[in-house]
Amino acid sequence: MDGKHCRVGDLAKATGKTVRALHLYEEMGLLRPVSRSAGGYRLYTEDATARVRWIQRMQDMGFSLPEIQDFLKTWEASANGPLGMGRVRAVFEAKLAETRETVARLRSLERDIQASLAYLDLCGTCEPIHTQKDCGCCEQPGHDPLRTPDLVSGLARPHAHQSPDVPLGHLIEGNR
Repeated sequence: MDGKHCRVGDLAKATGKTVRALHLYEEMGLLRPVSRSAGGYRLYTEDATARVRWIQRMQDMGFSLPEIQDFLKTWEASANGPLGMGRVRAVFEAKLAETRETVARLRSLERDIQASLAYLDLCGTCEPIHTQKDCGCCEQPGHDPLRTPDLVSGLARPHAHQSPDVPLGHLIEGNR
């Protein structure tokens, strides 16, 4: 698209979206062609490319299409620019807080997985007489039963009220 009007297929190629997705965006009021050709084809400008990329970024942030639709309606219904931008800011601030919480949770999970992998690197050196219930709480060199990562220790330690002979699958099913 070089400043001229383009058809929906060209817009799809330029944005990596399907024609069907662009038609859905139009049905939802998220995207509007500027006109139609003599043959009835939808025609778009460069602004449509920016709008489709904006829709994708909003989806990347976790917004559904109906949420984006509501967001856009709220923006368009604002009495003036500063009021509209204030509403946008409030939504983005909430999304940033949510994103930061998710990142913190994922960083914690990353640390847990790394600790588990480091612990598991020491496994496999024990005698083959050990069973799975011995794993996750053994005293192999480098393994401290009191500091076994939760992702490993949770495999072998049955709940206090369960018999150690109960298969893991029954433990999981019984806790639903």
